[in-house]
Amino acid sequence: RAEATRVWNFPYAAIEEALVNAVYHRSYEEREPIEVRISRDELVVLSFPGPDRSIKLADFAAGRAVSRRYRNRRIGEFLKELELTEGRSTGIPKILKVMAANGSPAPLFETDDDRCAFVVRLPVHLLAQEPAPQVTGEVTGEVTGEVERLMRALVGEMSRRQIQEALALKHEDHFRNAYLTPALETHVVEMTLPDKPRSSKQRYRLTEKGRQWLQVHHAGDMR
Repeated sequence: RAEATRVWNFPYAAIEEALVNAVYHRSYEEREPIEVRISRDELVVLSFPGPDRSIKLADFAAGRAVSRRYRNRRIGEFLKELELTEGRSTGIPKILKVMAANGSPAPLFETDDDRCAFVVRLPVHLLAQEPAPQVTGEVTGEVTGEVERLMRALVGEMSRRQIQEALALKHEDHFRNAYLTPALETHVVEMTLPDKPRSSKQRYRLTEKGRQWLQVHHAGDMR
């Protein structure tokens, strides 16, 4: 039986390791926070300061980043208890491994000569950068922020009340005017009983057009 190949824009395990590494090895004497930046091309984790000088930058790409000194041993022990780290310098090799297993471009590790900061760059999977020909620009232009929220809240077939509660909206008129009616008019959402619009059994679901829109725009999301 033919099966689809599932890949991730950014593998979860690689994100987790990059973040845990930043929490473990950053300096808590400095005020600069850990920064996480997500764009269409990459996910970047920036922490301060950089790695210990005993580690050469080339060692990161080779998966041999073993430090002679460790910062924040107590935090490291706490992360071990949470099973977020092994404390054996396995984080960088794991990032390399899961990125390769996902078919993603190799991660990049950067620092400066003074080791003031450390940057981990996780490139997005190449498939996420490919355009989806099934969805035209017509769909993209029609979807408002409110309609997008409704589409993302829909799980299977839901009643008007269920959708409204999922969106935490109290006023039915506002929900219908700003969310439901535009979604129906742009054909990204449809009624299960179109011939009986006021039926108490009426439910709403995504159309194929709506599913395609979410699929395309999911490329910009972290799964």
